[in-house]
Amino acid sequence: MQTCKIQTRGKRVCWEESFMQQRIPLAAIAPGETVRVAEICVEGALRRRLFDLGLIPQTLISCRFAAPAGSPMAFTVRGAVLALRTRDAQEIFVERVS
Repeated sequence: MQTCKIQTRGKRVCWEESFMQQRIPLAAIAPGETVRVAEICVEGALRRRLFDLGLIPQTLISCRFAAPAGSPMAFTVRGAVLALRTRDAQEIFVERVS
């Protein structure tokens, strides 16, 4: 079961209670890799915007590009290319697809 918790500094983080599936931040995937969205741990306007763009749990995402400095990163989501800041991609947890 995946849950989110507020830490002392107000930053929301996700962790997994069951170790059956490995979840990693979206920012950790390499160009060319395809993953499935497991959890989006952001709130407010950014969360609504990501949902509007089709970035919802169980959606497949492919990393297309990562800038040399690490930010931004480009992903293919439901046929569209989406650029995200690395700090925002750190708050989206994904599972590798086999």
